Amino acid sequence: MEIQKCSWAKKPLDIEYHDKEWGVPVHDDKKLFEFLVLDAFQAGLSWSTILNKRENFRKAFNNFDYHKIAKYNQNKIEELLQDKGIVRNKLKINGTVKNAIVFIKVQMEFGSFDKYIWSFTGGKTIINTRMNLKDIPATSKESDAMSKDLKKRGFTFVGSTICYAFMQAAGMVNDHEISCFRYKEIKYD
Repeated sequence: MEIQKCSWAKKPLDIEYHDKEWGVPVHDDKKLFEFLVLDAFQAGLSWSTILNKRENFRKAFNNFDYHKIAKYNQNKIEELLQDKGIVRNKLKINGTVKNAIVFIKVQMEFGSFDKYIWSFTGGKTIINTRMNLKDIPATSKESDAMSKDLKKRGFTFVGSTICYAFMQAAGMVNDHEISCFRYKEIKYD
C-alpha cells in the first residue's frame, strides 16, 4: 500500500523536506531565522528552486548565523551578488542583512525570537483540516498580524503570504492534507 503524502511533494528534495521538516514545530532561533531567509528568497519563485539551492544558501550566509550576517559589509554583499549558487537578488540580500539586525533586536526585547514569533498563534500550532492543496490559503489573520508587526519592527520581505509560508515551514500551522501520513504523525508541544 502506498503511503499518502501531500499532493505537492513530488520531487526527491520536496519529498524529503515534506517528510522530515514541513510542519514540524520549530523553536530554535537559528532555524527560525533560516526559514525567514529562505521564505523571503522564495518570493516570486518556487519552493523547489529554493530547496535546490538551500545548501548553497547555508554556505553563502554563514550557515544562517544572524550575528555574522548582521555585520555584513558592502564587500560581502557584492560577493553574494556574484554567487551563482544562490538567488542573486540585491534587494533580498540587503533585506537579509537588515532582517538579521532586527532579528537580534527582537531577541533582546523578548528573550528569543521563538517567544516573539509563536505569540501570533498563542504559542501553539494551528491544526487545519485541508482536504487538498487548493484548500490551503495564501494568508491568514495570524499571518496578516505577523506581517504587520514584523514590518513595524523594520523587517523586509515579510508580506502576509511570505509569513504564512514561514508559519507552514516552522510548524506554526499544520497544513498537511488530512490524508497525508504526516498530518497525524507530527508531534506538538
